[in-house]
Amino acid sequence: MAKGQISFERTRAGIPVITERLEDSPSAGFMVAVNTGSRDESKDVWGISHLLEHVVFRATKTRSSFQMSKEIEGAGGEMNAFTAKEITAFYGVTIKDTADTAKTLVADIVCNPLINQSDVDMEKKIVLQEISMVENDPSSYIHDLFAETMWKDHPLAHGEAGTAEIVKSLGSGELRKYYSERYVRPNVWVFACGNVDKDDVMSWAEENFDAMPDGNANERYAPKVVDGSYRHVVRKEDHCYVGMGFPSYGAADERRPALQMLNAVLGSGSSSRMFQRVREEKALVYSVYNYVDQNSDGGSMGTFLSATEENVLEAVETAGKVLRSIREEGVTKEELTKARNLVKGATVRRAESTEHELYRLCRGTMLRGSPVSLDDWLGSFDSVTCDDIMAVADDIIKNDLLSITMYGNKVKSMKNFSPSQIEL
Repeated sequence: MAKGQISFERTRAGIPVITERLEDSPSAGFMVAVNTGSRDESKDVWGISHLLEHVVFRATKTRSSFQMSKEIEGAGGEMNAFTAKEITAFYGVTIKDTADTAKTLVADIVCNPLINQSDVDMEKKIVLQEISMVENDPSSYIHDLFAETMWKDHPLAHGEAGTAEIVKSLGSGELRKYYSERYVRPNVWVFACGNVDKDDVMSWAEENFDAMPDGNANERYAPKVVDGSYRHVVRKEDHCYVGMGFPSYGAADERRPALQMLNAVLGSGSSSRMFQRVREEKALVYSVYNYVDQNSDGGSMGTFLSATEENVLEAVETAGKVLRSIREEGVTKEELTKARNLVKGATVRRAESTEHELYRLCRGTMLRGSPVSLDDWLGSFDSVTCDDIMAVADDIIKNDLLSITMYGNKVKSMKNFSPSQIEL
């Protein structure tokens, strides 16, 4: 992969434009991201960001959904979008020779969505199926439930898709109002990646997005660090699914590389401590891994596992012992090297995809406030020491901060369970 040359400029109207030129890339990707997501929703419209992301693909003022699909596929590309806690983004990726098609279509769905009631009604049916699909996939749904336990009454607690009850109640009027309030210049960011020219990207941004209405940027408040808790969401399942973890750092925190490496030592890959001690040595689980979730002003580090009813308590207790082992045993130089290479390797492999590099560029820039090149991000892991990892572990792995969520059948051994039983 060619070394990326990142440009960060602003249009005449002040919209940030970030371009990463990869001269040897055969593809070009363009993304418009709006600084709004599920944490910016009031309780009566939970899920509206995600529903709107779907609806804009139904029709614009000049194109039907089928026409958009035919144009992008005829250009050898694809269009897609995502909704996160703080970002809703739309992008198109094509071969470099047909890049104009991607730019035209992305601008069209962002600036000219139709948002009529018949399209909203149709798309709600699809989103409701998506919500049901996630709720029927415990290995995925446990992440949503864990966030609810971790963040409690803060807006970060609720999932991006919302609830079926609220989504059913939303109409085109609410979506058009939300669009008019949130899809405004102070919330808009433009990204391009691949075989692209920054001057061409700037012209595209100014011609299409400078004309968007002015408005107010979203106001947010940081989550408070609160005491941990235990929550059991009962559902008849063959397995019990568990998320257990701690509040950690926001995306701009300088300790983020050390946190990522701590996470890798604990539960990334089959040679990690969690996998070896919970699965390989005791055969208590099929799946166990660690995961870091980060937002602009807060985040979490969690261990996720699934076990049978007879094994779940011992699995949770063993995972707790693994967490404690970091503080008791420290991190070896061998683990440090392995964690560094593991994190860097995963990052490099993802960056080989224009789509994934667009995502990295967008999320990293918007959550941190400025873009970080791939080389700089990889280099940030080289300076992390064992002491840095231990400092992070000592800061976040604490009994009073431990939150645990279980999803599955009622389990006698967990009836009176408390996180205080896990000695960290």
